[in-house]
Amino acid sequence: SIPKTLPIHFFPFPCEGVINMGKGGQTQNAAPSAANAERVVKTEVWKSPYDPRDPNAPKYPTKGEIKAVIPAECFERSLVHSSWYLVRDLAMSAALTYATSQLLSTESPSTEWDLQWLTWRLGWAFYAFWQGTIWWGLWVVGHECGHGSYSKYQTLNDCIGYCLHQTMLTPYFPWQYSHAKHHRRTNDIVDGEAYVPLTAEEFGMKNGKRHTFLSELHPFVEDEVFATLEIIVYLFLGWYLYLFGVKSMGRLAADGKPYKGRIPDHFRPNSPMFPAKMQTKIFLSTVGVVGGLGLLWKLSRDYGVMPVALWYWYPYVVITSWLILYTWLHHTDPSVPHYGPEEWHWVRGALSTIDRDYGIFCWFHHRIGSTHVLHHLFHEIPHYNALKATEAIKEFLEPKGLYNF
Repeated sequence: SIPKTLPIHFFPFPCEGVINMGKGGQTQNAAPSAANAERVVKTEVWKSPYDPRDPNAPKYPTKGEIKAVIPAECFERSLVHSSWYLVRDLAMSAALTYATSQLLSTESPSTEWDLQWLTWRLGWAFYAFWQGTIWWGLWVVGHECGHGSYSKYQTLNDCIGYCLHQTMLTPYFPWQYSHAKHHRRTNDIVDGEAYVPLTAEEFGMKNGKRHTFLSELHPFVEDEVFATLEIIVYLFLGWYLYLFGVKSMGRLAADGKPYKGRIPDHFRPNSPMFPAKMQTKIFLSTVGVVGGLGLLWKLSRDYGVMPVALWYWYPYVVITSWLILYTWLHHTDPSVPHYGPEEWHWVRGALSTIDRDYGIFCWFHHRIGSTHVLHHLFHEIPHYNALKATEAIKEFLEPKGLYNF
């Protein structure tokens, strides 16, 4: 049976010692801000200031009460303003591409372990990281299109979002649907979508015995080694595992029934993840992904595998790693629980997200990480108004211990 409250962990698969279910968030009700800072210094472990099992825990405000503290202008969407960020990101990508083409060759130096060899590799590594970082910003713009916060014209939003996401091999419409469910049922252990933690049995542990490779591997390595392996696998493979319906998806299909062996992928028009009315949009998105892969294959035939890998695939790995890192960190912490049907409600789920500061990358990525709590409350607010709105809800929620940062 599903417990009322399930503590979650940093990793996509449970580790021994953190799969004891039903204990809730292991936190103490404390004032955030200075008190949080002091606790972090002492323990070096961040903890959510809200404990759902504390009898003195403050009452949750309604969505309307939270909305009332946000300046009305924060909800205004501007096609011109949003397009400025799209043009900005495209210009940065084009400038980096041009500069790299003038400075580096796609042909590997004939000699090894000399200055030319080292410069070539470091140069392409620099390009891959920063181009992938810029493209992730463009991916976030496409994500805003999916939410309808790019402009008030949803057809235009979908056209722009489709083009942006399909060029990064993301099936736009299926992901738009599954992501909307993620927002509707955030931290719902039964009907949530993405980053739903596994039970012990799902992990491969039943009646005190281990039945899967991962559950058997864990006792043979240190926790740190096991965790490191999971981080590497999830950062580099997590996005594909999710899209193909292997890991991190929810438990219930579009018909409200458990999947029970049915694969909830993002590519088949008849995937159980989606209602029948989505079939045409799923088909169009899958055609876009297959067409993109076909174009990359043709370019590889015409110009070689290495040039295509250097210009596209290496930055693409950076995109998907950023995607997993962001979404993972904003929905996963040992002190932030998931909730069962009897305790979950929409505001509780939305406030179970976490804001994190990424320094300079917040600028590149349109503050999607440092304003994530707000995003789950009001996804219709465009990113350029999100900081002001976040400051408003923080002032309202922080004294109640309901703001995770």
